[in-house]
Amino acid sequence: MEENKKIREEVLQSVSGLSDEQLNVQVQDGRWSIMQVLHHLHLIERAITFAISDQLANGESKRISDKPIHLAVNRTTKIKAPSIVEPQNKFITLVEMKNKLSQSREALTKVVDTADPSLLEQRAYPHPVFGELSLKQWIPLIGLHEKRHLAQIEELKTELI
Repeated sequence: MEENKKIREEVLQSVSGLSDEQLNVQVQDGRWSIMQVLHHLHLIERAITFAISDQLANGESKRISDKPIHLAVNRTTKIKAPSIVEPQNKFITLVEMKNKLSQSREALTKVVDTADPSLLEQRAYPHPVFGELSLKQWIPLIGLHEKRHLAQIEELKTELI
């Protein structure tokens, strides 16, 4: 979780000097605004927290081999976000989004901190690219996913200027 915390701080630092208007601008039709990227990160974290919680309570134990989740930061392969984690195209302030991101992080931290570590290794949830991932691997994947989108945010920032 420490690495996730560090990456989240980098994401928030990256957007700190931008106005709400800049954050909500779509630099190109069909591309997300920076705010939509942030909203997506919130939706992903919330969905993964729910999946982890559900699998801890109701999942079956199985042997899952570790997957190369470090590849998640590679942006050469484009992956369409599942509709459940696609952000809306509506104006959101940075203050509102920081609150949402804080809430989803608090919920994740609570689930992880109270989970039986052996169950995190024995339970799994499917990922659209990596297949069955242990719950233990889902946790750092959140940070890696945010790192991937941090690069996208930096790219979008250069197009704002």
